[in-house]
Amino acid sequence: MAQDFERAMREGLADAVGFVGGALAGWWLGRQFGIDFIASTDWNLQQLIGLALIVGGCGVGRTVARRLMLKDKP
Repeated sequence: MAQDFERAMREGLADAVGFVGGALAGWWLGRQFGIDFIASTDWNLQQLIGLALIVGGCGVGRTVARRLMLKDKP
């Protein structure tokens, strides 16, 4: 039971770190292309691309964090 709790805590931490880190990376990448979704009040194609970068970063960040934090753990 303690192993299950430890694994669940590691998964939760990996998800949280991955989502936040990935979102920040996606936002940064968008800003490098001149798209700042967070600071804009417009809704146009450019802003939707910025949002897609942030959401995509969340997914990629979660996957990478889980692979790194849960590597070699039962």
